[in-house]
Amino acid sequence: MKTLIILFFTCLVTACATQTTQKVSALQFHDQGFSPSSTPIDRENVLTLSKEMKSYLLEEIMPQLSRRGPQRALFEALSSKRQIKLEYDAEMTRNAAQAFAARSGNCLSLVLMTAAFAKQLGLDVQFQNVIINEAWSRNNDLYFAAGHVNIVLGRRPNFLRNTDEYHQSMVIDFLPPSEILGQKTVLISEATVIAMYMNNRAAELLAQHNVNDAYWFAREALRADPDFLTAYNTLGVIYRQHGDFQLAENVFKQILEKEPNNTLTLSNLAEVLRKSGQAQEAQVYISRLEQLQPYPPFYFFNRGLAAMQRGEFTEAKVLFKREIKRDANYDEFHLWLALAHLKLGEIPNATEELLLAKANSTTRKAHDLYAGKLERIKATYTH
Repeated sequence: MKTLIILFFTCLVTACATQTTQKVSALQFHDQGFSPSSTPIDRENVLTLSKEMKSYLLEEIMPQLSRRGPQRALFEALSSKRQIKLEYDAEMTRNAAQAFAARSGNCLSLVLMTAAFAKQLGLDVQFQNVIINEAWSRNNDLYFAAGHVNIVLGRRPNFLRNTDEYHQSMVIDFLPPSEILGQKTVLISEATVIAMYMNNRAAELLAQHNVNDAYWFAREALRADPDFLTAYNTLGVIYRQHGDFQLAENVFKQILEKEPNNTLTLSNLAEVLRKSGQAQEAQVYISRLEQLQPYPPFYFFNRGLAAMQRGEFTEAKVLFKREIKRDANYDEFHLWLALAHLKLGEIPNATEELLLAKANSTTRKAHDLYAGKLERIKATYTH
């Protein structure tokens, strides 16, 4: 069984695993093994309003308070195409000011931006971890389990107005209502949200092969919230990518002391043990992982890729469809199914899958890639 190097990521796509609040026995920092970060890291900047945001608040939101109330005024200012056009883009996790400047971000970035405005308005801000179906993505040999958060805006006691608008709480979510309707939520602290931001940046830097800076962001995630177990997993992956196998092994085993059935950590630990020449011990964890997760993420997809390489396009098509049944929202699955259809001469099916890939893309770059492929198909096969 192939093991995966797995990171947990908030709002890379959507979906969630539950967040634990069990601190491992000791932080496993190794500062002396890394150079100083090339990027300034400051927790205070995550929710700081820029000058542009303050101007927008003064000119677009404040005039609406008397008629709308603060929650509604903020919601309409962020959702109205007339006032500001926000775009979902998972290319990177931005802080509040960066998301506003770019007018785009993943769900965590947009939540941070909303929270920064809300705090300036004097609203009570709460964050929620939304428990929805698990979703995955990948970048070369790194696999990402993705999570989702939203924000609840409430009234603070010092508001002078006594209208219903001021007393009501409002949930703001940047996913379609159909995707979160009826889903369970868990309140999380602002410290955890800051840790999620730092953890996301660490994961993104790892995907860019910047292991050194990734370490400092993961370290800051754990400084922000030492109970955020997800960041320990990221730290372990960083050590593994840095060649510090013993440190990685120590971190993963400490996580498993708290969560013996954590499949992300089991997979990562098995990979570290295998890489460090401990094949027999690695097999113990692989066997446990196979019992818990007989068909891991990308199981059918990876076999579909192998079938494509062998030229067995019909088999690949079947395997890609099986993976899509498990997760219909990941664009790369639809892309490869489109390619299998194309190899089989099934042009209408290929076009349909590329449209689905474009619709499910989470970055502008991917969206434009699929649009380009669709145009080439039309140019080649339309007479």
